[in-house]
Amino acid sequence: MFEKVKKILVDELNVDESLVTPNATIKGDLGADSIDILQLLMTLEEESGITIPDEKLSTFQTVGDIVNYLESL
Repeated sequence: MFEKVKKILVDELNVDESLVTPNATIKGDLGADSIDILQLLMTLEEESGITIPDEKLSTFQTVGDIVNYLESL
């Protein structure tokens, strides 16, 4: 799951893949703003065939948070 999330982050945020680690913060380390995060989550939903509740958005601080959530489904 990490590799899938990593690819989406690299594509969506146009960041170097070496920056995308489980501990990387989405806003701080990867430079995502709120629009980027919404787009990222929409892409994750489309590619995974799931729906991520809006209230979960604020809980995703790191790449690992996203991976852990997706793996828990």
